[in-house]
Amino acid sequence: MNDQQIEFAVDRKNLYREESITDLKVGSIRLLKPVRLDGSDDSSRDQIFIGHTQIMTPQGMIPLQARLTSKTLEAALDEFPNAMQQALAKMIEEVKRMQQEEANRPNRDDSRIIVPGR
Repeated sequence: MNDQQIEFAVDRKNLYREESITDLKVGSIRLLKPVRLDGSDDSSRDQIFIGHTQIMTPQGMIPLQARLTSKTLEAALDEFPNAMQQALAKMIEEVKRMQQEEANRPNRDDSRIIVPGR
């Protein structure tokens, strides 16, 4: 990819200050508060909550995240468990889809190693 094609300009009309709220056990909620270019709060736009957690698998930690539709921290905390369950179900469905696609690929032996009897 040519580095001339990458756009690194920050959208100055869509700035947020980020805070993290966690219970140090299950997960965290990122609170994105809209701000103006000078860093002051922008009350004309809604704040955004994003839930984060990780699950342990034999291959290591897998992060899960989901945007929470809540307008308050308390409501976001209530929404968190269901949102993480839905994110997990979506991830499992995606893994199954990828496994199915892999299983449906024609079996190609692109190996350059010659194995006797094959």
